[in-house]
Amino acid sequence: MRWRYRNTVLALATVAFFATMAARLAISPVVPDITDSFGVSTGGVGIALSGMWAAYALAQFPSGVLGDRYGERRVILTAVGLTTLASLLLAASPSYPAFAVFAVTLGGAAGLHYSVATTFISKHFQNIGRAIGIHVAGGPLAGLLVPVAAAAVAARYGWRPALLLGAVVAAPTFVAFAARVRPTEPTRPDQPMRDRFALGPVAELLARPEIAYTTVLAVAGAFTWQATASFLPTFLEVHHGLTATTASALFSLYFVVHGATQPAMGWLSDRFDRDAAASLSMGLGVLGYGTLALGSGLATFAVGVVLAGVAMSWGAPVQSRFIDKLSDEERGAGFGLVRTVYMLLGATGSVVVGGLADFAGWSVSFGLLSAVMATGFTVLVTNRALDLGL
Repeated sequence: MRWRYRNTVLALATVAFFATMAARLAISPVVPDITDSFGVSTGGVGIALSGMWAAYALAQFPSGVLGDRYGERRVILTAVGLTTLASLLLAASPSYPAFAVFAVTLGGAAGLHYSVATTFISKHFQNIGRAIGIHVAGGPLAGLLVPVAAAAVAARYGWRPALLLGAVVAAPTFVAFAARVRPTEPTRPDQPMRDRFALGPVAELLARPEIAYTTVLAVAGAFTWQATASFLPTFLEVHHGLTATTASALFSLYFVVHGATQPAMGWLSDRFDRDAAASLSMGLGVLGYGTLALGSGLATFAVGVVLAGVAMSWGAPVQSRFIDKLSDEERGAGFGLVRTVYMLLGATGSVVVGGLADFAGWSVSFGLLSAVMATGFTVLVTNRALDLGL
């Protein structure tokens, strides 16, 4: 029966990730309605959303510390419960300042989940690559389904009911997780919280060669993912002249491939090697983004999108590599710390690629993504050559 319970843990953790992602992704399709309702600019709403994603990234490290102190189950339930509450408050926002505060609150609440859930899953599985791949797939699945659902709800009922989708998914997830997942023992229940945030141990962990090396790979992947999620439909529509419908369809295809290949890439990293799987994903990224930047024709763009979707499955092998290199005592806070670092650095992808598109054109900006993937691939190949003494 143990296998049944661990599969239940994995399934519910994945649904919880879907729920926390869904609450955030429900906002983007209704931005024009929000700007009209509050009389603010798109840039004003963009500031609120940037704050939300920054809060999400910054919550990764504290969530790991909290998981070590109070147990993973409590932190995951807190994340899903607060996501439900924040979604309700967001939908009921009486003004733009309140909307901005609730958006940042939602980001912080959702950010408590992923790092803790990943370390929790790693305690139940030996082949953690496949398990992490399944867990990560909850995000792309939300990216595929939620924007479409939010747009449909908003078109019929308005933007406030659309934002309730986050609570609609998160509330039953909270109940199911509370009912089916057993309480977990904290790893460090007695250690003072201030000790976990001391700068010396944090700097020491990040400076370890294996952690620094893996962080470089994760930054390259996160930078590319963030830019792709922000600009792929606009790139296809503005630069290549596709219709909005066709560009949106290709964006959906990207999420389908991205979600479907995460477990497979995780399995490859278990079966063969973390770096080998990461090399495959980033190598395909060089081809995919190069094809999108330089290619022409709908069939060519579809191939580029598929390759980019596979490339963005780097998360399964790279995150598994972090788990491999952290001791059992370090995993909670340590994995949260490295996620905060690489997500904050990776978040610059939207700014850099968007600015480069304005300054030098879309071919150059998406060509940069191919170059970033090439950098990650080169780091991986060089490390393998050094290991082999070549």
